[in-house]
Amino acid sequence: MIRIAVVGDIGSGKSHIAKLFNYPIFNADLEVAKIYKTNRQCFKNFKTILPKYFSSFPIQKEEIIKAIVDNEVNLKKITKIIHPEIRKKVNIFLKNNRKKDAVILDIPLLLENRLNQKGDIIIFIQSKKTEVLKRLKKRNNFNLDLLNKFKRIQLSLGYKKRKSDFVIKNNFNNKSVKVDVEKIIKKIL
Repeated sequence: MIRIAVVGDIGSGKSHIAKLFNYPIFNADLEVAKIYKTNRQCFKNFKTILPKYFSSFPIQKEEIIKAIVDNEVNLKKITKIIHPEIRKKVNIFLKNNRKKDAVILDIPLLLENRLNQKGDIIIFIQSKKTEVLKRLKKRNNFNLDLLNKFKRIQLSLGYKKRKSDFVIKNNFNNKSVKVDVEKIIKKIL
């Protein structure tokens, strides 16, 4: 099984491009949302370390946002609880898809959390900052302060690009991105 990871800036189109590969996808953002809704132990851990922010189960995204915006240290506390859960879910996903030709890992903090392995194909999604910001502002939960705090815990885009095997320039034009994806698939397989 070939492990293909998509990395890049927040809002660069990683999840959209991941779908274009037509292989099973592990989307960490969706998995985190499920954890907030279903994992009582995570809630208890949050309630213990940040009682001021978490009142009842399931965890509300607004509670997470408030905790992070109030104090950047809270982001590190939250990630210490969430990341081991994501690691478990990645392992289950990989086990369940071990007979597939390839899988796609859409994990924003893949390199930061050392979830990548030697032999992984890393694809950097490059997008214009102005275009990314315009798209992010359309999201109903957009918060510039929160965005900047998340960016501070991430490795630089330059580093991610250097670590990548391929670069897809996402101009948010589906046609050119599909051509790039097809070229990469041909080279890999």
